[in-house]
Amino acid sequence: MIMCGRLYAEQFAYIVRFTDKNNTAFSLSSPLSYLSVRATDRRTRQGIAIDSTDLPVNRTYIDSVLALTGGKIHGSSKWLNLCVVLLRDSTAIHALDTISFVGSTKLTGYYADSLHRPIAPNPSTESYQAAFRTTADPAFYGNTWTQTALLRGGTLHDGGYTGNGMLIAVFDGGFADADTHTGFNSMWSSGRMVDKYNFNLASDNVFAFDTHGSRVLSAMAGYVPNTYVGCAPMASYALYVTEDALSEQPMELVNMLFGAERADSIGADIIISSLGYNTFDNPADDFVFATDFDGKTTIASQAANIATTKGMLFVTSAGNEGGGGWNMILTPGDADSAVTVGSVWVTGGSAFNSGYGPNAAGRVKPDVCAMGQAAAVFNGMGGYVNQSGTSFATPQIAGWAACLWQAIPSATPYQLRQIIIKCATLYNTPSAQQGYGIPDFNCARDIALHVKDSLRVDVSINWVSITTNPFINELDLVLSPYTDQRVDFRLMDMTGKTVYTTSASFHKGINNPFKISLPDVPSGVYLLKAISSTEQQVLKVVKY
Repeated sequence: MIMCGRLYAEQFAYIVRFTDKNNTAFSLSSPLSYLSVRATDRRTRQGIAIDSTDLPVNRTYIDSVLALTGGKIHGSSKWLNLCVVLLRDSTAIHALDTISFVGSTKLTGYYADSLHRPIAPNPSTESYQAAFRTTADPAFYGNTWTQTALLRGGTLHDGGYTGNGMLIAVFDGGFADADTHTGFNSMWSSGRMVDKYNFNLASDNVFAFDTHGSRVLSAMAGYVPNTYVGCAPMASYALYVTEDALSEQPMELVNMLFGAERADSIGADIIISSLGYNTFDNPADDFVFATDFDGKTTIASQAANIATTKGMLFVTSAGNEGGGGWNMILTPGDADSAVTVGSVWVTGGSAFNSGYGPNAAGRVKPDVCAMGQAAAVFNGMGGYVNQSGTSFATPQIAGWAACLWQAIPSATPYQLRQIIIKCATLYNTPSAQQGYGIPDFNCARDIALHVKDSLRVDVSINWVSITTNPFINELDLVLSPYTDQRVDFRLMDMTGKTVYTTSASFHKGINNPFKISLPDVPSGVYLLKAISSTEQQVLKVVKY
């Protein structure tokens, strides 16, 4: 049906924020009703408590919004307690003006021909099986040898760390030909493509729209021995379309939030997004760097930060605005907790258009760099090509991080990130365009396996340890002797409620070991979180 010259009717997308989660049908004591076993295992492994942000949005609230506005649900966020509703008539949103559980509403997108438009999917690829072999041999890597050698990633593969058992969620604008390129056959035949969803169309059709996501995916998942070997060829993958190729609107940042929550729920370890935003089709939606890019303000940066607190590493691109009118990083690359990736040539020199940092709050950004100039990726005709941009540097860091994490499964995202940047070329003298520089994953592997590399700083995976656990009235803590900063300590019960806080300043051994007196805290099991400006760690403690 054609309406007003359009194939489908127009839709207005509104964010509806709720005031609470009262009378929810879910309980903190029954997390498997809204999180997968893999997701709860990840939290247990890292000592992360289930809290109120994990509880789904009150479905009664959503149903009321739909009934009052006549709208259609696009998605909901439990982390920020909101939903997005699609309306034919924008004035219908005012039906929520006096509803007590609605905190606010905001227009986040306009679609002239509807958002959830049907598009036919591509056929799936045939099955193919390939056995992995490990060798840091240029002939084995083929097209990817140059970018592999720059990061010294081959030693991870030689150690048997190929991403096996790790789950990586990829956010992009489309994965056209990811289901037909023979370089992905190993992923398909072994069942390692575990989830897919298109957040624009509310469907599982991701194999269309754009080839950008397939190029990004290939740098990690591609596996054709002696021709093309990606950096995490044995990892599992979830493919999520969050970018709308037909427009540029704030809705796409909300889709990233939805994607991060879905990645969390299926138990993803790493999220990678080679997307970035600063301006939109409607100039009124454009961001202001000084106020919006402080690492915690945009919805996308909030999603990255919360994802990290849930135990996932969020890897994203710095953007290709360097040297232009904007010049700086994009969001979510500004996010405090994100591993933001810039682009360099094989020589180590910065790509001219790689986005500059720091973020608006002064935090070093990008964090690290990889070879984004003339990076080897798949093309759309079953072959291989070299393409440039931070988009193709980002998956290299994400993929090697997955291999590194396989080597140290008990590490937290904060620890993993710290190991990577401490093994980078500019760790002691970070720059505006390269951040901490180009990481050396051979060094990172050595640190991860507790092997001292005399050319690098010595880092302990166990930054904080407890010598009295279980304890009666006092916790005795020992911090890494390299700790030279203020550290905040927060004791939480198993629901995530904070029961005690304190802080102390440390200077390379001074005030170390450290005692925390807790005579008034009831007996039970608790989580102790230690937070500094560069590291975080969570430990389970028991009080008799």
